Amino acid sequence: GRSPQGEQRREPPQAAVSNGGGEDGGRELVELKVIWNKNKYDVKFCLDSTGAELKQKIHSLTGLPPAMQKVMFKGLLPEEKTLREIKVTNGAKIMVVGSTINDVLAVNTPKEAAQQEVKAEENKKEPLCRQKQHRKVLDKGKPDDVMPSVKGVQERLPTVPLSGMYNKSGGKVRLTFKLEQDQLWIGTKERTEKLPMGSIKNVVSEPIEGHEDYHMMAFQLGPTEASYYWVYWVPTQYVDAIKDTVLGKWQYF
Repeated sequence: GRSPQGEQRREPPQAAVSNGGGEDGGRELVELKVIWNKNKYDVKFCLDSTGAELKQKIHSLTGLPPAMQKVMFKGLLPEEKTLREIKVTNGAKIMVVGSTINDVLAVNTPKEAAQQEVKAEENKKEPLCRQKQHRKVLDKGKPDDVMPSVKGVQERLPTVPLSGMYNKSGGKVRLTFKLEQDQLWIGTKERTEKLPMGSIKNVVSEPIEGHEDYHMMAFQLGPTEASYYWVYWVPTQYVDAIKDTVLGKWQYF
């Protein structure tokens, strides 16, 4: 157990003395773009700092208390892990969602604000298949030519396209996985979109209420949820294989 003073004497002076101020002291920094409410902040931050420490930094930039921040980097940022552990690299975009108390009060009276919060919470909890935009497709019922589903089984992707599904305008859609070209082809009557797998940011899915052996699934084609391409009536046995294939867990069979 060497004393702390002994430790400090051996180090170069600038690393030992870090009394507030700069975030560098011989530590490895990473350049981040923090984006909140249409504001962009260029931040240099220590790679070995945790998500919780980054939230404190965001607080100092935006005035948004850590408890009210939702910080996103490839999903929700874990508070206990360091930026190095979650593989944050130079130029990474960190999205922050949240309103300061002042913003909320400026826009609404407290009562309205509380009601809006409750409503937002309810929307979050409401299953996707009950939301209006999805209901109008699901209420058409199951397509006649939908592929059969097999409950409780995970199968690899079939060699033929997945067909007989609807997109959000209620048109027929088929999915073709061109593994040799690393592309997903989304085909409708009008045209076929050929998407590189790497351009698809995320895949989400949820069982359809009352028909749990089928899922509704979305491919995120751009930076926000507005870019989700929804596909309805995906047979449940292919859901995991689709996610793994698109998001890069290769399956050579």
